Amino acid sequence: MFNKYFLPLSLLILCLFTLLPTTANELTAKQLTPANKTPIIAGYEYQHYSTIFKGKRRYMVSLPENYYGEKRHYPSLFVIDGDFQFQHTSALVTNLARMGKIPPMIVIGVATQGDSDYVRNTTWPIKSETDDANNYGGAKQFSHYLHNELLPIIAHDFRLNNKKALAGYSLGGLFTTFEMMQDNTPFNAFLAMSPSAWFDNYALVKKLSLFAKNTKHNLPPFFISLANEEEMGINKTVKTLKKAIKTSKNKALKNWQWQFKHYPNESHFSTALPALYDGLTFLAGDFYIDPQEMMKAKSYQQVLAQFKAKQKNWAGFQFEWVQAYKFSKYIFWSKQTDKVDDLLSDIKKDFPESLAMVSIQLAKGFNAKKQPERALTLLNNIKTHSENNALWHHQMSLALKALNKKEAAKKHQQRAMNLAKQQQLPSWLVWELKG
Repeated sequence: MFNKYFLPLSLLILCLFTLLPTTANELTAKQLTPANKTPIIAGYEYQHYSTIFKGKRRYMVSLPENYYGEKRHYPSLFVIDGDFQFQHTSALVTNLARMGKIPPMIVIGVATQGDSDYVRNTTWPIKSETDDANNYGGAKQFSHYLHNELLPIIAHDFRLNNKKALAGYSLGGLFTTFEMMQDNTPFNAFLAMSPSAWFDNYALVKKLSLFAKNTKHNLPPFFISLANEEEMGINKTVKTLKKAIKTSKNKALKNWQWQFKHYPNESHFSTALPALYDGLTFLAGDFYIDPQEMMKAKSYQQVLAQFKAKQKNWAGFQFEWVQAYKFSKYIFWSKQTDKVDDLLSDIKKDFPESLAMVSIQLAKGFNAKKQPERALTLLNNIKTHSENNALWHHQMSLALKALNKKEAAKKHQQRAMNLAKQQQLPSWLVWELKG
């Protein structure tokens, strides 16, 4: 009996183990078919023909999360060396804006065509008897390209406001500083992470010092950083800059908003991200106010006064979803809902682009408090500005459903979900719309 049944059973087990890897591989392959994958869209790459470079150039664009739901204009951040810097820059900007640390920004990655193109376009001409001098010297042409070709394309296709920042790392940081010193630059804020100040025998030290001394107008916000790196020339540059400011009688120079940060625990290759984080929050200032701080105020007017003071920052201030949500919470917690009409009148006056966002968040509060009539009134007041706003349609659906207008509610909710799909809203926001 043993011999009769043992061999077939052992063979069966052996066959099963032989088949398992194949089956597992087949399942893995099946799970990885396109039907089971959904891309997460962070941005797009574009290309155009440049008459200045006489060839095709590329750029990348990442938009704020609710860009298509509103008609407002946004600050922009142009980052040099887009192939290398765009993805982490756009992700960081999206996260900081989502958390209320900075305003939403349109991020543009300025691509270069390989190492030689990058090196040439980020440097000025140098005097040298060696052939290496031919590898440098394209900064003026690159600057001309940004001013006269790329920026007009971006301004035509996307809703930019007048706040335009330029950021760069390493040689890109060198070019960023070079661009800041150009008389006709369209950029008005500059972030230079570990700029290659060693280039051209530390010529940046003298150039920046002369720029600071000779300026006759207000200087743009400027952030410069250094990692744990030797012979970069940044310490020398910053020291000279501080001396020029200290000894100058120029009021514009004395009031210059600039910041230097040192990252001794980061290398030249790892410093771009932490420096960019600090550079962006430097531009935005103290953008966020915690609700606990709001609760110390005796009235909503005092809170609005704090927000209005933030408009002096480079990026200005409008209520983003976090600020609007927390401000709405404050209004309900502090029992000032009887003043909502006056509040929204003040918002319309001082923060016109924020009216829809604040109204939607207040309506959300009224829906949660089982006061759909008040929610509906607020939402109808911003109807003309909100037809493409998925959040508005969702709150409309909740208010109408509570008022037993089920068909109208269903149409608004369907519109909300259709807009979410068309506008490729982030998954966290889609789930909020489903709630």
